Amino acid sequence: MDSPGYIVLSRLIAAQRATAVTAHNIANADTPGFRSSRPIFATVLERQIGAEAPRGGRDLAFAQDRATWRDAGPAPLIRTGNPLDIAISDPEGFFAVQTPNGERFTRAGRFTLDAEGGVVDPEGRAVLTAEGAPLRIPPGAARIEIRGDGAVTTEQGIAGQLRVVRFEDAQRLQAEGDRNFLAPDDMPPAPVERPGLVQGAMEGSNVRAVVELTRLTDDMRHFQMVTQMAEREGERLGTAVDRILRRR
Repeated sequence: MDSPGYIVLSRLIAAQRATAVTAHNIANADTPGFRSSRPIFATVLERQIGAEAPRGGRDLAFAQDRATWRDAGPAPLIRTGNPLDIAISDPEGFFAVQTPNGERFTRAGRFTLDAEGGVVDPEGRAVLTAEGAPLRIPPGAARIEIRGDGAVTTEQGIAGQLRVVRFEDAQRLQAEGDRNFLAPDDMPPAPVERPGLVQGAMEGSNVRAVVELTRLTDDMRHFQMVTQMAEREGERLGTAVDRILRRR
């Protein structure tokens, strides 16, 4: 394959990646705490070896998948009335949960109680307090109140303080699944003093379905166009080889 073929192939991979990211956003339009993503591509320039650039020509440009940018825009608050559904007003805040692989962070505040009175997420992972311990509700407690600063109280007294943190550069968080994030070792979380928690509500997804469907249509058309270019490039190479063999 010559240079045009490699360039078309790089564009084909980029188009496939863009389509996959957009489709993933659409699939999570109703996932609590989900934030949409966008792929970031770059142009890689390369000079032809052993050949001069034609007059008015440019260096060869390949498409390179560099990263995925996460949209931190606001998401709608969904009122549920469930006392353990909690939304974070601070756009930079994250809850902390304990997983078998260590501490993870999420904005999906849809919690429940397990059989032992522990506050857990939908996957059964413990929600952590400011001290790093699992949050537990005393046995027999009937009224759970969560203040804006994260304090959790019942009629039996204070149950704990929810751990809400922020990061210097949230774009560096690594997604695990659709709602949880892993922080790099060199980026420790910082506590949020006034997270502005809202009890009885949860943060929805910030995916705008109509926008994503329109973008998916455009991505699919681009993918089809690049596929046609790849097919034509293959036909061109096949024709060139046939002519060379005939001359010999």
